[in-house]
Amino acid sequence: MTKAVATLAILSAVLFCPHAYCADTFEDLDQRILKCKVVLQNVLTMPDRGIPRDLLRRCRGLAVFPGVIEVSVVLGMSYGNGVVVRRDENTGTWSKPAFFRIRGGSLGAQVGAQSVDLILLMMSEEGVQGLLEDRFTLGADIAVAAGPVGRDASAETNLRFQAGILSYSRSRGLFAGIAVTGASLQPDTPANDVYHGKGITVQDVFYEDMGSLSDNGRILIETLNEATP
Repeated sequence: MTKAVATLAILSAVLFCPHAYCADTFEDLDQRILKCKVVLQNVLTMPDRGIPRDLLRRCRGLAVFPGVIEVSVVLGMSYGNGVVVRRDENTGTWSKPAFFRIRGGSLGAQVGAQSVDLILLMMSEEGVQGLLEDRFTLGADIAVAAGPVGRDASAETNLRFQAGILSYSRSRGLFAGIAVTGASLQPDTPANDVYHGKGITVQDVFYEDMGSLSDNGRILIETLNEATP
């Protein structure tokens, strides 16, 4: 068995293993939020190679998926867990984090296996509302483009602002826009049930301010508030 086939087999086992869908404890989920906060903080401390701040202020939603496993052999496959927050257009406040999964699709074109931190900016309310569906596919349900980086890069963004979602990756200390094709985002219902309470939906979290907010969740929101005054 070649190395490429082996890595593909491992990822396939992860993707289709029933245990991958088991909910964690509240403490486990709080640690997942902490990982998202660390990824976001690391990006925000890269003024010359990070996400332009005015894009953060203009976006309507932000998704962070730390440690997404990506395998590219013949077809790209990916798997990861993270959180999404929504920003209210009128008040500028960020919602409590809702838990999501990312599955399938391709992150870039590198052959082999790697782990990347993935950040998505939803630049319209349409992009945020699409996440309320059972399955939301990047590039199919809404256009997605590699996001620009650097403090002066936002000028070119107007040319691709219609993309709806801008995507970024961080791997081995390097941060850049990344092409994302065919990956689907789904609410992590078991995780949201444990963290926010059974029966509380992503829509309740985003639009009704329902659910819980742990210490790490509060720190995540404070980090975003400081970055988007």
